[in-house]
Amino acid sequence: MNKKSALIIGSGIAGLATAVRLKNQGFDVQVFEINKTPGGKLTEISENGYRFDCGPSLFTMPQMIEELFTVSKKQRSDYFEYERKEIICNYFYEDNTRFTAFADKEKFAEKAAMTFDVDAIDIINYFEKSKKKYDLTTSLFLEKSLHKLSTYLSIDTLKAIAGISTLEINTSLHKVNTKRFKDPKLIQLFDRFATYNGSSPYRTPGIMSMIPHLEQHYGTFFPKGGMYSIARSLYRLALDLGVRFHFGEKVEQIIVKNNNVEGVLVNDKEIKADVVISNMDIVSTYSKLLPNQKPPGKILKQQRSSSALIFYWGIRRICSELDLHNIFFSNDYKKEFEFIFDKKQVTDDPTIYINISSKNECQDAPQGCENWFVMINVPGNEGQDWDNIIAKSRENITKKISRILGVDIKNLIEFEEILDPRTIESKTQSYQGSLYGSSSNNKYAAFLRHPNFSRSIRNLYFCGGSVHPGGGIPLCLLSGKIVSELIQNDNRL
Repeated sequence: MNKKSALIIGSGIAGLATAVRLKNQGFDVQVFEINKTPGGKLTEISENGYRFDCGPSLFTMPQMIEELFTVSKKQRSDYFEYERKEIICNYFYEDNTRFTAFADKEKFAEKAAMTFDVDAIDIINYFEKSKKKYDLTTSLFLEKSLHKLSTYLSIDTLKAIAGISTLEINTSLHKVNTKRFKDPKLIQLFDRFATYNGSSPYRTPGIMSMIPHLEQHYGTFFPKGGMYSIARSLYRLALDLGVRFHFGEKVEQIIVKNNNVEGVLVNDKEIKADVVISNMDIVSTYSKLLPNQKPPGKILKQQRSSSALIFYWGIRRICSELDLHNIFFSNDYKKEFEFIFDKKQVTDDPTIYINISSKNECQDAPQGCENWFVMINVPGNEGQDWDNIIAKSRENITKKISRILGVDIKNLIEFEEILDPRTIESKTQSYQGSLYGSSSNNKYAAFLRHPNFSRSIRNLYFCGGSVHPGGGIPLCLLSGKIVSELIQNDNRL
């Protein structure tokens, strides 16, 4: 009996995970990638003695990667190594308040009680409520398709329904945090977790307060070799399993006949397959690869998540105040998100995130220097004057960091590269340069995400951050698992 064949469009984290899982299910798997390297948004830059991870910078829930090696009967340590971080993030405020967020929740709570107007027990209780929300919903919202009836016919669904009031889906994350705490700086710290899926804390539902649980319970980690080693290790695993990759190959169209997928068109050549999986942004998939198919208009017209403006700076100094992850908060958080989602612009005082992998990998920067990944949240690309925004933002960012750290950062920058929504869109095919597909700025967002399968075309599937369950490395890995299980159920080998 011949093996069934699968074609995957795109080698982002979800595409790589799907390839590994389908190969383990017995499929003959080919991956077509328009770029010259795997990883999608997770890429790297190496220049002038500096190495930068270009995309996602936070690594949590490593068990999801471990599982891919387990199902492949391979030793994870032969491909991939990582270490747990004791410090999650350093936070900086304009009034000189500084807070070190420890991974240990007891130490976190103790430090918070010393820094903010809060009792340690209130922090512990917040984490417990965060855990309860996660436990109630993970099997329903994250690990299964929300678009199959069988998902709702389970004990887990009944438990989630019974605990609906606990989930706080009818209020915003900001209101949840304001109810729990009275210190504005602490509220802002927990509001920040809305940005993990590119949303506003003033709009995203209170259920998102479960996100801190992922950091405090599962921990945060640093992969040896930097974040790109995640993509590199999964690519090596897929190769060792026999997955075939085609880099620099642009898929021009998904071939559909009689409502059934038949393969893809590459360089005017038809390549047949039993199933096709798109790891391409869902909007771009319909507009570029399925031009003759009616798109799901309501789903595709949802508000996009935020994008990013990133400066990759080689800094001629070691800053001992900083760690791997660092946040410099804006003074007016609400204004910042109003600018992003309402005005489609960037405030003069954005919150700044700085990631410095050379804190863990000294070879990522020359001796006595650091590699700074400096990011602010910005709106998607809708024709704004990005050159002007970049120039103004660079000035505001350097002034803010210099003011808080007491160092003239601008004169320490010896290398610079910039990534903005335009280049994110062109390099990764992400519509408007959004980082997470659609935003989660309403309580129905999870249900309005595009499903992992086509309702009208047989054997066509979707994975990645723009479809269910969402963006970020853990959710992209889960989308690969959901897709592989759907395909296994639909195509018994």
